[in-house]
Amino acid sequence: MEFNCRFNDTFSSDLDDVSESTLSIEQKMKYLASKFTLPNGSILQNRIAKSAMSENMGTLNNAPTKNLINTYRVWAKGKPGLLITGNVMIDSKALGEPRNIVVEDRSNFNLLQEWARTTEGTGTHIWPQINHPGRQAFAAINKKVVAPSSVSLKMGGASSMFKEPIPLTEEEIWEVIKRFGNTAKIMKDAGFSGCQIHGAHGYLVSQFLSPLSNVRQDQWGGSLKNRARFVLEVYREIRGQVGLDYPIGIKINSADFQRGGFSEEESIEVIKLLSKEGIDLIEISGGTYEKPAMVGSKRKQSTIEREAYFLDYIEKARKITDKPLMLTGGFRTVSVMETALENGALDVVGLGRPFCLYPEIAQDIFTKKSTSFEVSAPKSGIKFIDKTGGVELPWYELQIHRIGKGKVPKISISGLSAFIFSIKNMILKSFLKN
Repeated sequence: MEFNCRFNDTFSSDLDDVSESTLSIEQKMKYLASKFTLPNGSILQNRIAKSAMSENMGTLNNAPTKNLINTYRVWAKGKPGLLITGNVMIDSKALGEPRNIVVEDRSNFNLLQEWARTTEGTGTHIWPQINHPGRQAFAAINKKVVAPSSVSLKMGGASSMFKEPIPLTEEEIWEVIKRFGNTAKIMKDAGFSGCQIHGAHGYLVSQFLSPLSNVRQDQWGGSLKNRARFVLEVYREIRGQVGLDYPIGIKINSADFQRGGFSEEESIEVIKLLSKEGIDLIEISGGTYEKPAMVGSKRKQSTIEREAYFLDYIEKARKITDKPLMLTGGFRTVSVMETALENGALDVVGLGRPFCLYPEIAQDIFTKKSTSFEVSAPKSGIKFIDKTGGVELPWYELQIHRIGKGKVPKISISGLSAFIFSIKNMILKSFLKN
């Protein structure tokens, strides 16, 4: 099947001899505004995607709230090519955050349908990001924490917030795999147009891939082939339940950025394996709770200037796969987004935090309202919390909550307010659990 992946030598641009200053907005958005066909035939109306961000907007019973649904209705008005939701957890006993959405049965099916309908009439795809936290599950809200191996998180003073995980048994591993497929099938039936496996940022799929968190001696650990078995079986289970014509994507780390962890070379090999399986969209990110590269910590000056955090890596990935590639992290200006697409290293531009402050960002771009989108990095003043993104992430959650309530984003919200908001949710959920 024909699709639109482009390599550097696939085309020549008439813009090569034209200075940046003389380019029109239309010329600058030649690729950004163009349609893109995924391998299964699904068409994205443009190359802008909202990458998954934690909304933490479920009910105390982890069902979608009206405000969450309204948030996606607002985002869909901007008409991006793709909206990827925040975590949709596969097990109510394994939560990454207090108010994650959990889909393990059809008890909230009407709400899921309403959520999926938020993009009706806009041409925008909406995919749930399906996830299991593994050991990245706060002790306060989880009675039992499981992982590939009994390896605790090493986060300095924040380590005490997490339990030492219990290694999954062979039977439990297969149960988790089936849960991924079950959740994907329910979301498809509810009307979501595709799905994404969360295989990055140190959650369970990522834990299986890393030799630091996976020290098993059976068929699920040891060699990269064995460590990659889990993600491949998750993909196969989902594919078996949703069919060949339904897009399945994955978010995967370029690396864990930890000595002895999941390396760039190993990531390339896993992309090769997923490509052979028939994955429809590969989103590149990086980091874990222990080393949060996904929020742009300790970036090189060259990376800051080029904006995109993982551009060097995706250029390598482009050489070994013909599957569509999406890059998320750091994009802030239209000209850089367009150049990245024009160069052929990626096919879809992923934006996260800009969607929190510019809810209709795609239309802001295409109607020429703005050509750059600055974001904030709030701090609490508490070093170990700021280092792990403990303020920045809930600060952006609060902006999402404002959007859901029909309000505009508010940059003046303090980092300390965001931290208190996060702790309140944790305490309330802990109280209910116990």
